[in-house]
Amino acid sequence: MNVLLKQTWAGLRLLIAMTVLLGIVYPLGVWAVSRIPGLQGHAEGSVVTQNGQAVGSSLIGIDPVPADPAHDPWFHNRPSASSKDVLGPGDPSTSGPSNKGPYNEDLTKAIAQRRELIAKREGVDPAEVPADAVTASGSGLDPAISVAYADLQVLRVARNTGLSEEKVRQLVADNTTGNGIGAPGVNVLQLNLAVHSTAPGAH
Repeated sequence: MNVLLKQTWAGLRLLIAMTVLLGIVYPLGVWAVSRIPGLQGHAEGSVVTQNGQAVGSSLIGIDPVPADPAHDPWFHNRPSASSKDVLGPGDPSTSGPSNKGPYNEDLTKAIAQRRELIAKREGVDPAEVPADAVTASGSGLDPAISVAYADLQVLRVARNTGLSEEKVRQLVADNTTGNGIGAPGVNVLQLNLAVHSTAPGAH
């Protein structure tokens, strides 16, 4: 009987200790670390604010939808595999890749459709459309595009915002970082916010 009581007490003490350690101390420790200056923004989801309001996350790319497709003043993200529309926008609640191989008939058809649609939208030859413009990222919510894809969209954005081509190219340069995969990338949310701030009439 004494052995049973000792074992029960030992088990109970272990349960209490682990509950305090893993249920209280560890969560509080993680929370305290997340409050360290420089880490707090990342812990909160890297939220981007404008005029005191949250407008998105610098880690999530969601393709903007123009109010009038014929008057499109925005830079566009890469397509999303989760979208029903071949060009997007994607659904951030269902992010993920398509898992389709490079020889998959549906994938090659979608890429060809995207290439034609983007070439028509930007007024260029389909051969000028870069690869990241027609392929979805692994998450489907890549926040950045290549400099080549951003450059492809400059003339359309300038035309629809009334900004000069030189000014739009400067905005692209200002929002180009080394965060692209293997090459500099352009954060589309930050770039579009810069466009909107410079040309408030864009919508």
